[in-house]
Amino acid sequence: MKHVQLGLTNEDVLNMYETMLLARRLDERMWLLNRAGKIPFVISCQGQEAAQVGAAFALDRTKDYIAPYYRDMGVVLHFGMTARDLMLSAFAKAEDPNSGGRQMPGHFGQKKNRILTGSSPVTTQVPHAVGVALAAKMQQKDFITFTTLGEGSSNQGDFHEGANFAGVHKLPVIIMVENNQYAISVPVERQLGCAKVSDRGIGYGMPGVTVDGTNPLTVYEVVKEAAERARNGEGPSLIETVSYRLTAHSSDDDHRQYRTAEDIEEGRANDPIILFANYLIEQQVATAEDLEALDQKVADIVDDATDYAENAAYAPPEHALKYVYAEEGES
Repeated sequence: MKHVQLGLTNEDVLNMYETMLLARRLDERMWLLNRAGKIPFVISCQGQEAAQVGAAFALDRTKDYIAPYYRDMGVVLHFGMTARDLMLSAFAKAEDPNSGGRQMPGHFGQKKNRILTGSSPVTTQVPHAVGVALAAKMQQKDFITFTTLGEGSSNQGDFHEGANFAGVHKLPVIIMVENNQYAISVPVERQLGCAKVSDRGIGYGMPGVTVDGTNPLTVYEVVKEAAERARNGEGPSLIETVSYRLTAHSSDDDHRQYRTAEDIEEGRANDPIILFANYLIEQQVATAEDLEALDQKVADIVDDATDYAENAAYAPPEHALKYVYAEEGES
């Protein structure tokens, strides 16, 4: 069995599947809430859960730092964010741990779980992660950083500057590009002059590898190797995971304007949730009935998170400038 060869137990891979499923069901609920006019915006993780969860499980969530991009619900769930946390963000309520309801969904940030605060311009999280990795090296601290981005934003200057700096200084950082085939409406073949995003790694003095992003075990394996390299002082790695974006770019987009029905169907045929469920059943890790029970458990969690967040309080208007300016008596 692939997972046993990687040193993972049956319980480990069931936990992986549950995290993937929770990300998917939360995302699906958010779309329904958006279409019902209850939340303003959704930026979807659907189709990328395997890459996110496989990578997150390969890290040490007790000490490593992550700088996720806006789709990374699977990553932040494994690192300690809860379903309630994510729904509070979607509803923009005062208890939202990311920004207190001040920021759009997908702008993750939670100090206690070492999730670096994200910014709206795409790919700015790459130099942030590289900077934290530099601090680890300068202070000789035992942690690494992990950051993600889409293949479209790998064409931004922040990606190149961050990757180059990490390569020059051999910093303990993993840069993972989640290639979902589309930069909003632009297909990947119109984004890159090279065959793969990972081909760029050699230019920064780091190994680059492209893997199947629909298989969490494949992603786990390469991220685990990259993490070991980083911890051993061997520098950064560039990983590209290839998957399919199963939804429109966001709730404000209509992908039927630029994707064919065949393209969308191909993506659904490679749904990582279904593929991994089949693996668990084939390897006798779980039965179909076990997975149905797990689905119901996740559904209950999503219902609880939705009810809690919908009924939570909004921030009072007088808090609009809170955390923006120092208050009297603060140092």
